Amino acid sequence: MMNIRTFSRWFLAAGMVWSLMVSLAAMAGVSVESARIWPAPDHTRLVLDMGGKIDHKVFALSGPSRLVIDLKNASLKADFEKLDLSGSPVRRIRSAPRNGNDLRVVLDLESDIKPRSFQLEPNQQYGHRLVVDLIDEGGLKARKPSEPTVSQNTNGKRDIIVVVDAGHGGEDPGAIGPRGTREKDVVLKMAKTLADLIEAKPGYTARLTRNGDYYIDLRSRTLLARKHNADLFVSVHADAFRTPQPRGASVFALSQRGATSETARWLAKSENRSDLIGGAGGVSLDGRDEMLAGVLLDLSMTASINSSLGVGSSILGRLGSVAKLHKKGVEQAAFAVLKSPDIPSILVEAGFISNPKEEQNLSSSWYRERISRAVFEGIEDYFQKTPPPGTLLAWQKQNSRGDGSVSQYRIRRGDTLSGLARENQISVSELMQYNGLNDDRVMVGQTIRIPSS
Repeated sequence: MMNIRTFSRWFLAAGMVWSLMVSLAAMAGVSVESARIWPAPDHTRLVLDMGGKIDHKVFALSGPSRLVIDLKNASLKADFEKLDLSGSPVRRIRSAPRNGNDLRVVLDLESDIKPRSFQLEPNQQYGHRLVVDLIDEGGLKARKPSEPTVSQNTNGKRDIIVVVDAGHGGEDPGAIGPRGTREKDVVLKMAKTLADLIEAKPGYTARLTRNGDYYIDLRSRTLLARKHNADLFVSVHADAFRTPQPRGASVFALSQRGATSETARWLAKSENRSDLIGGAGGVSLDGRDEMLAGVLLDLSMTASINSSLGVGSSILGRLGSVAKLHKKGVEQAAFAVLKSPDIPSILVEAGFISNPKEEQNLSSSWYRERISRAVFEGIEDYFQKTPPPGTLLAWQKQNSRGDGSVSQYRIRRGDTLSGLARENQISVSELMQYNGLNDDRVMVGQTIRIPSS
């Protein structure tokens, strides 16, 4: 048996060995394991895979244009020569030791940029990462809002503009399925398919927030929708859960709680006052007093949410015929991409990528085509009933029948009388009276008459 004196000597020796190991580890520092680069239209993202957290400093230099990344107590294992720099403003990446144990990485650039850096914790796919964004401020300032696309050279016949947003992208893979399917890849393919379907329909124009594998921050996605003067913003995602059982497609609109916080944010920022309310054109907050601006913004946000719920219900009705629904009604949440106060915005969860069967479905082009077509048909159904003023569809509807005319509608799964009333801009009581209904219950397959609003 070890006596106390022997144990003390052993413990002291073990402590010395441990201290030596810690000192050696500190001397070794954190290594740069590998690197990736993601070019996007208005910025380029450089990602350094690190062996752990790192103390760093980033600054830009001019004449010639360079970006310097100083890494404290770091070593280099990555081979920057293997990076494909095409499509980015980076001409060359070089590195050298600095101050003994530190590392300096220098990016030779084509022009001056604004740098931004932050660190990311490990996720399912990557370990510790240092992210450096190279922001092209000149390109951002040069951008101008897009003019509405006109289907004919006649006023009042413009296209309905739908902005389709593929969630995640670049360094953000989104959810990852049991077989390794990445959400960012699935939703980009679906977004492109949906955009193609929309673009092929006369009276519609589609725009993508991203058409490649790069990341756009959430606020910028809604800003892109405004720059395109969108009538509708559709963000495509694939859901995930900690267990494999949940499945089914969902549609989300902005919650009232999210709307309240967003209204406050808009009123608090003076630069928002000159933004137009109403998507493709409407009321400006510029020059309005605080109370009037708040009222206008509340009215716009309420109308936007109501329209979002209407188009969401229409999409759910179509989705229910091609896929299992996770919830029968449109859900509401405070998602950042839905917080545009002047553009109806919905988020479509195409299914649970964490469910093995749905992961398999979402990996197949035929299933993605079915989901995308159902979403498109839901959008088309909604705008056929309530086309935005000044569009080709509104002109066609106005000239196809006179005031006081009636359309017939067959009830589909997920439809409610209140939802139909909202979509057609009439009250529930008027719709009940017009169809001789005693209550607001309707049945699938039932045909109701809808007067023109």
